Amino acid sequence: MHPRQQPRRISRELALLSLSQIKGNPEKLEQVDLSELTLAAIRTLTSEVQDTLETASAEVKRGHNQLFQSETRATTVESAKTMIEDALTLTQTAINRLASAVEFPEIVQLATQHEVRQYAIELIATVARRRNDIDQQLEVVLKDWQLKRLAKIDQDILRLAVAEILFLDIPEKVAINEAVELAKRYSDDDGYRFINGVLRRFTDQMKQK
Repeated sequence: MHPRQQPRRISRELALLSLSQIKGNPEKLEQVDLSELTLAAIRTLTSEVQDTLETASAEVKRGHNQLFQSETRATTVESAKTMIEDALTLTQTAINRLASAVEFPEIVQLATQHEVRQYAIELIATVARRRNDIDQQLEVVLKDWQLKRLAKIDQDILRLAVAEILFLDIPEKVAINEAVELAKRYSDDDGYRFINGVLRRFTDQMKQK
């Protein structure tokens, strides 16, 4: 049994995972019910699981070919070993994502459902309505990076945090901390540090203005 989580934390996770799945006019989002949001989140997770497992399978094949189609030199064996280790890491990531997909409906069920849905819809609608403004703000503080070249999940974590700070009156520290927690759960090992740095530059710039 999962402990009861804060509704807004669940809302952020739900918004993050369903953001790319929920399309249409932001004003019509009020018609989207909680089950649709949950289904969209699960579809995002299972799609990511499939992609990750395909990548892991390709790494296993590469490692196999390296071992059996080349001379058995120490460097070749070491390279193949690295590929297999990468594949195992990817597989573990896929298993974790699959576990999240299975657990998510129960986590939502245990929460204050009206509040979860309300804030998730508010987040998604805010990002949809103010997408250009949010992206422009992020491009300024990304420095040598381009927003569109970041992993999709990292883009959306950043968008949600900026939406909360600029348009939903969420304290900067809270928005950044929640974004970092989402990144730890859904991004790669360096993702949460990168997101933390970008958002701190963003808030520093706001203070200067």
